[in-house]
Amino acid sequence: MSAQATQAAIDRLIGLMATLRDPDFGCAWDLAQTPASIVPFTIEEAYEVADAVERGRPSDLRDELGDLLLQVVFQARLAQETGAFDFGDVVAAITAKLIRRHPHVFEPDGRVLEDGGRPTDPDAVAVLWNAVKARERAAARDTPGLEDTPGPEDGPRPDPGPFADIARALPALSRAEKISRRAASVGFDWPDPAEVVAKVREEIDEVSQAMAEGAPGAIAEEIGDLLFSVANLARHLSIDPEEALRRGNAKFERRFTAMTTRLDRDGTPLAKSDLAAMEAAWQAVKRDERKE
Repeated sequence: MSAQATQAAIDRLIGLMATLRDPDFGCAWDLAQTPASIVPFTIEEAYEVADAVERGRPSDLRDELGDLLLQVVFQARLAQETGAFDFGDVVAAITAKLIRRHPHVFEPDGRVLEDGGRPTDPDAVAVLWNAVKARERAAARDTPGLEDTPGPEDGPRPDPGPFADIARALPALSRAEKISRRAASVGFDWPDPAEVVAKVREEIDEVSQAMAEGAPGAIAEEIGDLLFSVANLARHLSIDPEEALRRGNAKFERRFTAMTTRLDRDGTPLAKSDLAAMEAAWQAVKRDERKE
């Protein structure tokens, strides 16, 4: 699709969203929505993009990216109706951020650097990126509005602590990894994964102790500490904990489904099987997988 056709498609999408929000002839459901009410849909669409990538089907990915883009257009339309900003402002803001965070590629005015000194190692680029973000966070503490101009409808900025810019709406496992990574960036970290493994074992012992004491609140707290430590271990091993858990879910689902099929084939449906029969079928499924 040409640049002109792409711009026309974006303009049409923005126009369609404006029509859906029109008080006189728009859609009742769309008119009833608020920025908060569509957040769950936005999160769901982001996960469906990830799922489409994992399935490896470009047509599915195209459709899911469209659904996610709609969420951006929807939020921008709601903001435009209050006079806060519009879709163009969203695009301008991310464009400025990309230029600002790639000083090894762009001049401050967006022109491409012509010298040949760009780092070619992705890890070196990541160091530069994080350094720029750190400077932005430091400047934001002293100069509100570094990345945007607050409007009259904006409330006070959140407490500019070291984790203030890590979204609280992230899945807890992903946020745990980001929090531990941020802490590690200033030296608050174990030097090697073996020490993190020891911490995981320590947290398991504390869960067991809380269980023995029978205090539900303490058990929940210790389970949280255990999960945080596991996310930290994943970071040390360069593993995305959210992706690892997603794959673990898929593996369990696959094996459980195969176990159910095996039980049905043996004449003992799942609903009528005891734990011993289910465990035997489960182990048989695992043996079959190892043979493949």
